[in-house]
Amino acid sequence: MTDHGDLHPIGDVARRTGLSVSAIRFYADEGIVPASGLNSAGHRVYDVTAVARLELIRTLRDLGTGLDEIRRLLRGETTLRYLLAEHLELVERQSIDLRARRSVLRALNRHEHPVQRAALMRRLVTMSDEDRERLVDDFWTEAGADLPADFAERLGAMRPRLPDDPAAAQLDAWIELADLLRDPEFRAAVRDHLRDTYTGSPGAAVMTSAPVQEYIHSGSAVMEKIVAAYRSGLPADAGYARELAGRLVSETAAALGTDDSPQRRERLAAAYRMIDEFDDTEHDERYKATHGRYLALVAAVNATPADPNADLDFGGLSRWLATALDG
Repeated sequence: MTDHGDLHPIGDVARRTGLSVSAIRFYADEGIVPASGLNSAGHRVYDVTAVARLELIRTLRDLGTGLDEIRRLLRGETTLRYLLAEHLELVERQSIDLRARRSVLRALNRHEHPVQRAALMRRLVTMSDEDRERLVDDFWTEAGADLPADFAERLGAMRPRLPDDPAAAQLDAWIELADLLRDPEFRAAVRDHLRDTYTGSPGAAVMTSAPVQEYIHSGSAVMEKIVAAYRSGLPADAGYARELAGRLVSETAAALGTDDSPQRRERLAAAYRMIDEFDDTEHDERYKATHGRYLALVAAVNATPADPNADLDFGGLSRWLATALDG
């Protein structure tokens, strides 16, 4: 590089920064990076500070930074760290969108029939990945409006996460879920079901309380052992069955911050008998069409394992527990 007392001619600056000579002149004419002076021939020259600024501009322009943002940075109206953070957020959003588009194209490429491909494309491009995430938020804001806030938040934490390279079934589930979440009738049906299920009985407040929910979702070891004992055919009046039932009473009492007592055991046994006697066919069908449908589609999108207790006879288990608690 030709050196004029630490001042560099515009051609050398162009080679060093990767900018064109016309671009460097433009930045000078716009007052973004003025020339540091003129040489004896009347040509622009730039000092080390100006060259460093032009190198920064080249990097920022490659990242898609606008001229107004660059001006703000060079005038000291913003910091480089804040500017980079803004662009990092933008790039991450674009990355999510690009991954979704890649998934769409791969899925379309797997379809053999052009008509099906066209229909799938129309349904997928109507909503961006970011819009779908917002739709889930809006859905749970409405569906959980009648529930305790912390309980509604827990329900809303179960949401679809489409992988980078989803299978066709995952995309189909994603599309169906998006359609349902936009359906006012489905939203209202889920809200009604959740309200009736979790606010329509005296025990609902207890069931939706934070301590009980923490206990339920912690993966209670004693409940797993109870289910295993019931599946094994162990009689409900066997000593081990009664021991497990007693541990269940103690754990739930601790979760609620109450004392374990014979009276509490009697009340719990009575509650299990009520569950056994309750004809829940209508409730099950309603659940499958509303909240259960949402959860099934989320599981399909996320490719999560099937519920190992999906085939469990909860009425029979409740009867078994009631008998064990009576001992």
